[in-house]
Amino acid sequence: MNEMLVSMINDQIEHEFFSAYLYLSMAAYFEARSLSGFAHWMRLQADEEREHAMKFFDFLVDRGAHVDLHAISQPPSEWDTVLDVFEHAYQHEQKVSSLIHTLYEKAVQEKDYPTQVMLHWFIEEQVEEEKSVSEIVDMLRMAEDHRGALLQVNHRVGKRASD
Repeated sequence: MNEMLVSMINDQIEHEFFSAYLYLSMAAYFEARSLSGFAHWMRLQADEEREHAMKFFDFLVDRGAHVDLHAISQPPSEWDTVLDVFEHAYQHEQKVSSLIHTLYEKAVQEKDYPTQVMLHWFIEEQVEEEKSVSEIVDMLRMAEDHRGALLQVNHRVGKRASD
């Protein structure tokens, strides 16, 4: 494998683990506010991000490339509102999509077909990730400051099943 591509995938492993930390931090924020439905959703999201990191990890191992785990930055832990949390999550997913697109562009440039195939899964996954979070953002915007509506959204997202 091209060394720059290996380095970029190692960076992506870090980004995916950071995503897991970010979603755990968001879960803690919701737990502290007795919003267990939102916390549950974020915990499942954190689990999913760890799985994503491990897909990249395993891919490098399978290709005989060096895995270089980086330090993970501390995520934020405070937000002003529930909507702020999910808007942050949406912006984060857009950033992750951009990183994966950049990885794909490098794989195409290097004519690394196995990496391109692996990244197709992540490209499709990111469409789903962005859609899922943006739908919650839309519901929260419709709920505005109505506590009853917020609790209904909390209840609804709390029914998310693990994938």
